[in-house]
Amino acid sequence: MSFLVCLAALFFLMFVAYRGFSVILFAPIAAIGAVLLTDPGAVPVVFSGLFMEKMVGFIKLYFPVFLLGAVFGKLIELTGFSRSIVAAVVHLFGPSRAILSIVLVGALLTYGGVSLFVVVFAIYPFGAEMFRQVGIPKRLLPGVIALGAFSFTMDSLPGTPQIQNIIPTTFFKTTAYAAPILGIVGSLFILAVGLSYLEFRRMQAKRRGEGYGVDHQNEVVMDDSVPTVSPFIALLPLVVVGVANLIFASLIPGWFGETASATLVPGSHEVSLPTNSWAAIWAVEAALILGIFTVTAFGFKAIAGKFAGGSKDAVAGALLAGVNTASEYGFGAVIAALPGFLVIKNALTAIPNPLINEAITVTTLAGVTGSASGGLSIALGAMADQFIASAQAHGIPLEVMHRVASMASGGMDTLPHNGAVITLLAVTGLTHRQSYGDIFAITAIKTTAVFFVIGFYYLTGLY
Repeated sequence: MSFLVCLAALFFLMFVAYRGFSVILFAPIAAIGAVLLTDPGAVPVVFSGLFMEKMVGFIKLYFPVFLLGAVFGKLIELTGFSRSIVAAVVHLFGPSRAILSIVLVGALLTYGGVSLFVVVFAIYPFGAEMFRQVGIPKRLLPGVIALGAFSFTMDSLPGTPQIQNIIPTTFFKTTAYAAPILGIVGSLFILAVGLSYLEFRRMQAKRRGEGYGVDHQNEVVMDDSVPTVSPFIALLPLVVVGVANLIFASLIPGWFGETASATLVPGSHEVSLPTNSWAAIWAVEAALILGIFTVTAFGFKAIAGKFAGGSKDAVAGALLAGVNTASEYGFGAVIAALPGFLVIKNALTAIPNPLINEAITVTTLAGVTGSASGGLSIALGAMADQFIASAQAHGIPLEVMHRVASMASGGMDTLPHNGAVITLLAVTGLTHRQSYGDIFAITAIKTTAVFFVIGFYYLTGLY
């Protein structure tokens, strides 16, 4: 019964998300409904002490990133930089390579350390403009952004600084560059199959005579009165964000040591935070601030009279995306605390092969919680010792376990209730019904890539 309660809550939330209802409203309803069916007396404590605690904790950590990312993306739009980037990329690759162009820009940013949420805000303005210019249906754009930002550069490519590639290092005592051959093979598989699928979808739409579409929500408004700038200047803010993020991420731990502390008034309360928990977030925030200053410096005239209205739109978008994702985070925490979740976890331990066991366990928990990092943390936190013992018994290097776990976390995590998916659709102004099918196809490709990599390892022994 407890297992069915977990599944019912999960399918209910996926259903309402797909139907276009607000996850901010229905995530707590789904979570607390599951608690009500499990232990009615626990409802108020779990709601206030777990759901709201996790939701507020997520906002505390990430809302500044959402806000700065939204402002950065809006300024890229208002200054006309996105229009310049579109023109340059179309000229470089040709109109038939619009999908490839967007994927590569997203991959560059995420591999450079920019949060995938920020990448969504940054890419959308020029991605939408490019699709409009070349006549590709806007409904395909979320799938294209997902391939560039949510896939191989998130957890497959060796060295990626995204959190999904960092979490396994603490459990397996590996580095971010673990199993580089498997990571590269998996990345090439995802990129090749993903691009082939998206190009197939584009050609389908072209044969039907379908264009960009009309009456879309949250459309990018390109002001033709804004002079076009050099594409090198237009790309500069993106480069600044990526490079500054890498620099700050390496410098901040040295500046603060293990604990960052501050006392503004002698003798007053001291504020302290663990540096390793905040360094990556501070680095992204600082990089975005520099990116905003860079856009402003080179495009001040274009935004001088529009910043008030544009910033309001950016704040509204950041609030919606941030609270949507935070609600999902709270939902995942509640589901992970239910007795039925233990049934799921214990059932997964019965799979004999270490790599397949790990892959299925991680991707299943990521799907249930709607979070790659959340599912990965739960799986390794509960089962890392078992994974390590099984790997050692079968002679499997822990670097391989790291890469498989990392890649599996980004597989089925993007179900309809996933926070990043909801953020992506909210930013692009599209619905699950319009665009989720292509996002799910990328999800299926990513999940398949994990087992492709496992097969490659067993066939070659390379990692």
